Amino acid sequence: MSISRRSVRILGVASASAALALGFAGNALACNIKEFSAEATCDGSKGVIHVTDKDAGGTEATVTVFLENNSADVRKVGEQTVKGSAEGVTISFAEDWQPNAVYRVHVSAANGLDKDLTELLTTPSKACATESPSPTPTEASPTPSETASTPAESDTPTPSASESSSTAPATTDNAPSPAAGSSNLAETGANSNTGMIAGIAGAFVVVGGGAVYFGMRRRGAANGR
Repeated sequence: MSISRRSVRILGVASASAALALGFAGNALACNIKEFSAEATCDGSKGVIHVTDKDAGGTEATVTVFLENNSADVRKVGEQTVKGSAEGVTISFAEDWQPNAVYRVHVSAANGLDKDLTELLTTPSKACATESPSPTPTEASPTPSETASTPAESDTPTPSASESSSTAPATTDNAPSPAAGSSNLAETGANSNTGMIAGIAGAFVVVGGGAVYFGMRRRGAANGR
């Protein structure tokens, strides 16, 4: 059975249409720069830059973030690889960004994609809130009642004031008082003229004895004549 020229033409048109449809489908599944987006947010007190890839084909791409100043790269923030999905896959770069700072996000993929995001990323005008350190709890100063130690209870009962005053032994002072010393001296005569009188009396006794002795001697001499 021979194929007519008309049938060949119909088959050619169908093949071309199929090839064109596959080409559009391939381009639709290819990694595209429009499928990427970037955002600067805060994670607590730390800044973060998020890049999201919504490539339904899941083409692996390399994302690089640069800090910009006057349309020039100041420093490279970081570089990561990502495989997107229709729902979107997000990668994060830790960056302590300043308010109104500008970042450039570059994407390169194996299908030949090598472009920056259409727009530069500008951070919010307000910096991330700095977390104030929680105060360290300090030990409360003890009250006087806590510091004062409670005396331990003893087994022996403490005598009452009346018992202690009635049973306490009387203390004696051996040292003589000035009044007692004066009285003793008066009784012994140490503070009177008795000594001087006794001395004078002794002198009279000696003189009298000498006179008697000499008188007797003279009498004996007189009798011997």
